[in-house]
Amino acid sequence: MRSEPLVDKVRRLQDALTSLDGGVLVAFSGGTDSALLAYEAAKVMGPRALAVTADSPTLARAELEQARAFALKHGIPHEVVETREMDNPSFVANDDYRCYHCKTELFGRMRELADERGMRNILFGAIGDDAGDWRPGMKAASDLGVRAPLMDAGFTKADVRQRSKDLGLETWDKPASACLSSRFPSGRPINIGDLSRVERAEALLKANGFKQCRVRLMDEAARVEVDVDEIARLMDKDLRGCLVAGLKELGFRFVTLDLEGFRSGSLNPRAVEAPHGIRRNP
Repeated sequence: MRSEPLVDKVRRLQDALTSLDGGVLVAFSGGTDSALLAYEAAKVMGPRALAVTADSPTLARAELEQARAFALKHGIPHEVVETREMDNPSFVANDDYRCYHCKTELFGRMRELADERGMRNILFGAIGDDAGDWRPGMKAASDLGVRAPLMDAGFTKADVRQRSKDLGLETWDKPASACLSSRFPSGRPINIGDLSRVERAEALLKANGFKQCRVRLMDEAARVEVDVDEIARLMDKDLRGCLVAGLKELGFRFVTLDLEGFRSGSLNPRAVEAPHGIRRNP
């Protein structure tokens, strides 16, 4: 079966955006998917499209600055709003529905902002690849009437990257990103100190050239994930010693390397079925 041409998906996306009356707010994290959606919405709708970035302790400062820079460079109307998921005990408890609580807070703030601005539609950057993973945030979007036009138009991650490259967007090859709370195993309470520690730990890895990396919190250990083809470089004696020393200075008692390499969502639950109508991977 031949895949559908990207040009047809782009046309369907732009037609869908054009058909939205009353203006749109786009949830814009600064990642590849939301960056393309924010760009396309601004291109089609002009000032009737507003990109909205949620600012909280779960967002790395580097990601926030990159989102601001992208919007400024491409002339996208942009606003940063404070979200307060850390005030929600259910979010802090970090059960399997953490992302549901987080996205409910984000979309609720966006709805308030939309009402203030007289705008009607809220969009987010989910794509077809997201449908098979553990994504409680998509349930929050469904509950609150938030649309996913990239998914509806049939975009995959490969499509998003190719379209972004065609448009000259610097995010076309940006590594996958997720909020800092995704580094916490389910059931480990989220606190500001550990969020900051993870952010600084990953900044250390990136400063040493590891573009795609994660530092997961495992009891007293930092579990490091880098791309598989970067593992050999990480094991260089001098570099490894520098990283271990730096991570221990941040308060990690042990430093471990995940030999499977980087996997997005590696701490996600894996059961087949879940409450709230959310599917999980087996």
